[in-house]
Amino acid sequence: MYTGERYARARAFNTDTKNVGLNIPLAQIDEPMPEPHMAMVAVELVEGATPLPHFEHPKHAYYVFGPEDGSIEQSILDKCQHVVYVPTTGCMNLAATVNVLLYDRLAKSDTTQYGDQIIVASRDTNNRTKV
Repeated sequence: MYTGERYARARAFNTDTKNVGLNIPLAQIDEPMPEPHMAMVAVELVEGATPLPHFEHPKHAYYVFGPEDGSIEQSILDKCQHVVYVPTTGCMNLAATVNVLLYDRLAKSDTTQYGDQIIVASRDTNNRTKV
């Protein structure tokens, strides 16, 4: 889910080489509205936020990311149960922040799968390299 008009304008510049976006439901909404059983987690450079390496992801999380050229509105932050940040020097763009956060969630999960089968299923058709 996304708010605002930016995504609709940026969609034309899609670089999804595996067409994963076709399998992900997408909806424009007016404001974040998680299901009642979900913890709302803001990811933002905010004083007092928890550094991502120290954060334990809730089982059911609704992540809220701010715009690249601004911040999440205070009224939205006030609704969040957690506020985390990626400890970097300087800020990252939205895509990089989302990727880092989702990788952190995956890496900390006890259901993460490893091995060559995952590599073969995930790689691009132009990659057939082996070790």
